[in-house]
Amino acid sequence: METPDRRRGAQGFLNNRLLAALPAEAGDALAPLLEPVPLRLGEALFEPGGKQAYVYFPTDSIISLLYVLENGASAEIAVTDNEGVVGARCSMRCCVSRKP
Repeated sequence: METPDRRRGAQGFLNNRLLAALPAEAGDALAPLLEPVPLRLGEALFEPGGKQAYVYFPTDSIISLLYVLENGASAEIAVTDNEGVVGARCSMRCCVSRKP
């Protein structure tokens, strides 16, 4: 059974379907570690070669993975919405993104 705190969960973390699918015990254990992060359109979460300090579970947004070409143009190569997670490598102790 979901507790009221988990249902509200760190300001709505259950709006992320990946987190919502967790068993109640796992979700309750994670809830104190989650916090909402307002993001601006176009904001970079990670830069090539930069340290990845956080994992993001989108709740009401779409996060794009862009590949920057040598000429400066960029191509969107992946999209994550409220069904996924961004930055999961950080949780696997591989916290530095690769340079292209």
